[in-house]
Amino acid sequence: MNAISAAVAARGLTKIYGKDEAKVFALKSVSIEFQSAKFTSIMGPSGSGKSTLLNLLAGLDEPSEGTVSLGGREITGLNDEQLTLWRRDHVGFVFQAYNLLPMFTAQQNINLPLDLAGVRADPEWWSTVVDTLALRDRLDHLPAEMSGGQQQRVALARAVITRPDVIFADEPTGNLDTRTGLEVLSFLRRCVRELDQTIVMVTHDPSAAAHSERVVILADGEVAGEILEPTRESVLGALDALMNVDG
Repeated sequence: MNAISAAVAARGLTKIYGKDEAKVFALKSVSIEFQSAKFTSIMGPSGSGKSTLLNLLAGLDEPSEGTVSLGGREITGLNDEQLTLWRRDHVGFVFQAYNLLPMFTAQQNINLPLDLAGVRADPEWWSTVVDTLALRDRLDHLPAEMSGGQQQRVALARAVITRPDVIFADEPTGNLDTRTGLEVLSFLRRCVRELDQTIVMVTHDPSAAAHSERVVILADGEVAGEILEPTRESVLGALDALMNVDG
């Protein structure tokens, strides 16, 4: 893997909270690349730095040290306006808590990134997203009128509707039942295989991670290993080995 094929890359990424004796390293000089049109999961024990890494890669937080390149551009050091515009055009983000606007219908929530960018949706792509996620009969509903699974599918549609370079997903199946979670994971795989999207997903679920093509394992703010073509069993084995080493 090299910089040309990397949709997002981190170099020497460090995140420090607090000062002096209260200083805590959430990430310690992490250098990692995520190849274009690939589905990668990030796993690790609680407090390993998974969500911190995801937020830094997506430009939602600033590193204490190091750089992030996204969509072929170094985003570290961009001012707020530049970063907002770059994220709008190149990043989709799926939050575990959905983050839908409660006064907007499903259709309005899906269209929000397009409206902010002042562009029209491609009708064929819009229909593909809505129909693939089985949202056609929920477009006029407010979030409060939808189930958790339906809200998460709306959040997914909003994240992919602009066809961003990278979709970051933070525990996207964490609040979903098994069936709905599988539907979400299948859609993410389809985004990669059929649409050449890049997915970077944080998850605690080995079964969810097994849907990806690569698993990066974090421990104590550092990359502790990775698994290519993961299975549930291989992920569980790696996590068990990590826990035994820590013990």
